[in-house]
Amino acid sequence: MPPLIQLLASAIALMMAMGIGRFALTPQLPHLLSEGQINLTAAGLIAAANYLGYFLGALDAMRARRPGQVRARLHVGLWLCVVLTLASFWANGFWSHLALRFGTGVASAWVLVMLTSLSQQVAATHNRARLGAMVFAGPGVGIMLTGLLALLSNLYGLGSAPLWLIYAATALFLLLAALPFLPRVHATAPGASPTAGHGPTREIARLGLIYALYGIGYIIPATFMSQMASARFHGQWLADLFWPGFGLAAAVGVIVVSLRRAHWGSTSRWLLATLWLQAAGVFACLLGNGLGLALGVLLCGTPFLACMQLVMQRSRELSPHASQRNTGLLTACFALGQLSGPLLAALSNQFAAGLQPALMVAGSGLLVAGALLWRSQPSRATCASGGAPTAQH
Repeated sequence: MPPLIQLLASAIALMMAMGIGRFALTPQLPHLLSEGQINLTAAGLIAAANYLGYFLGALDAMRARRPGQVRARLHVGLWLCVVLTLASFWANGFWSHLALRFGTGVASAWVLVMLTSLSQQVAATHNRARLGAMVFAGPGVGIMLTGLLALLSNLYGLGSAPLWLIYAATALFLLLAALPFLPRVHATAPGASPTAGHGPTREIARLGLIYALYGIGYIIPATFMSQMASARFHGQWLADLFWPGFGLAAAVGVIVVSLRRAHWGSTSRWLLATLWLQAAGVFACLLGNGLGLALGVLLCGTPFLACMQLVMQRSRELSPHASQRNTGLLTACFALGQLSGPLLAALSNQFAAGLQPALMVAGSGLLVAGALLWRSQPSRATCASGGAPTAQH
């Protein structure tokens, strides 16, 4: 099967699993809050359950070595994203939404780790590294799609339950379109090799800490962007433009980073720029007005997936023979950071009646992550070609 078809199918699968399975909660939050199903503190806890599932799914994905294990997690994860989104139609209240979001967290982590290894193996085998990087524009397009569907449903006065059905039907369509063309699992699981346990573990550990801080930093605006816009514009249709705008900016950021040339700067410098741009975007959200939120969309959205790509590329530069292990490890670090974010938001809302303290901590975490990267020593194991990034979470 041509590599272009396999990589396009991978992008569509990630578009479904991440854009719908993973992030559909964000445009649904204004509905769930206005319908009285949950309050803002409960919303933070439900989001935290999603990221806990993501963390556990990433840890489990690291254990998949045999082809059957990789294939099972990929396919079960894809179908779970569809089924659990459909089941959300009948959910009502805190505990049912919490359980379903936990399940989609596990499923989306399985899909992400497995498809990252499989798609990038295809890209490397056929010398299509930049095309392989474009796979990870898929989640950005998926976020944009969920936002546009939410906008249309709101214009027709639909509530959360019909929108869950729309999301589930869209997810099923995307899955059926992509499934026959996904990369095949070969006799050796991607990223597994006799030397997979070796590599510059100190630098990987530092990268994991940076990625965890990034998870804390980006997740509050990514989770609550729709709700902040809805509160600012009092439920008007303008509020529904911010989330699809976030997804569009994220997809553009992936393309920009994927097309960069080696002489434009090292992976670490690009990563530093994305971290500090996101910090500026988080602080812009503190303004609370339309301009602040628009800056938040632009400065948080554009580097969102690009930052994830760059982290994974840096991981491959440091330890090229342990892609699946390091993808799972870094995904787990990232998920721990994400798990902290909504809990921080819940505490912020409980004790300060708003998200301002949480946004301050999130922006500061991104500044610290950039400072850690600034202090790290460049590795000699960099890719001379400035090859394309390999993953997103």
